[in-house]
Amino acid sequence: MDLLATLQNILSIGVPFSVALLIAGLGEMFNQRAGVFNLGCEGIMAMGAFLAFLPPFFLKAGPWAAYGNLLGLAAAMGAGALLGLLFALVTVSFKAPQGIAGIGLQMLGWGAAGTLFRHFVGGVTGIEGIPTLPIPGLSKLPFLGPVLFNHSVIAYLAFLLVPASWWLLFKTPWGLKVRAVGTYPRAADTLGIDVRRIRYQALALGGAMAGLAGAYLSLCQAKMFADDMIAGRGFIAVALVYFGRWHPAGILFGALLFSLAQAFQLAVQVLGIKFPYEFAVMLPYVLVIVVLSLARKSRMLGPSALGKPFDREMRI
Repeated sequence: MDLLATLQNILSIGVPFSVALLIAGLGEMFNQRAGVFNLGCEGIMAMGAFLAFLPPFFLKAGPWAAYGNLLGLAAAMGAGALLGLLFALVTVSFKAPQGIAGIGLQMLGWGAAGTLFRHFVGGVTGIEGIPTLPIPGLSKLPFLGPVLFNHSVIAYLAFLLVPASWWLLFKTPWGLKVRAVGTYPRAADTLGIDVRRIRYQALALGGAMAGLAGAYLSLCQAKMFADDMIAGRGFIAVALVYFGRWHPAGILFGALLFSLAQAFQLAVQVLGIKFPYEFAVMLPYVLVIVVLSLARKSRMLGPSALGKPFDREMRI
């Protein structure tokens, strides 16, 4: 019985941990399907987390207090989309190396969020945030109730984004254009598809989703903001896209796998199991290394134009 309770506890912790990775990973999937990989996802998440925290922090009282969380979500997604467009300007229009530009965006987002936080807030402060919303009836189910049906609205939305992203990518004309642009942009261009416009749109969408992922961390999970809140999740989200083979279902599996490993290492420490906790802390990140090593074997399944700038004047 104790083993069952421990398993339920690990799952109850791991599922919420996967939400931010899942949302950011799905957004990065659209970027990479269009032929652009964005290592700046970490910086966008940091900016989204800060901007989502700011409205409810300042609107704790007064007539606008009820709208603080909504304003925070809107600010996070809007800023994420703008940073995605900035990245598109640098990499798509100016054709800068995507890896270096992504690292620059990561440093910009992380540095700006930390600087603005210290200027406007000063120190770690909690907010009410977005409460959990247990689904009536289902949340009372034995074992599965607390694991699957006792989360925030953003968590439920994240899992609904998996089939929605699949439909958008594989069942709509826009999704077909995204896949064409990421696979063979020159052929797409000859068919009248504006390669640059599609890549701009994909990066704006991916940026907005990364901003939402950051907002989830500050509004739903931690209900506060700190400089080290993102803790590498943006880079992990990029790796999960490779692990998931650029498919929403694969990204969902990878996000759950990493998050359950993270929940397991927390359980090891709490339960006092005789196991070096340093190795337990390393476990989730070892999984990321394994993911990156496996990515080489699945690379042929990915967009063939990934990371390559498109120039209409080059005849190759």
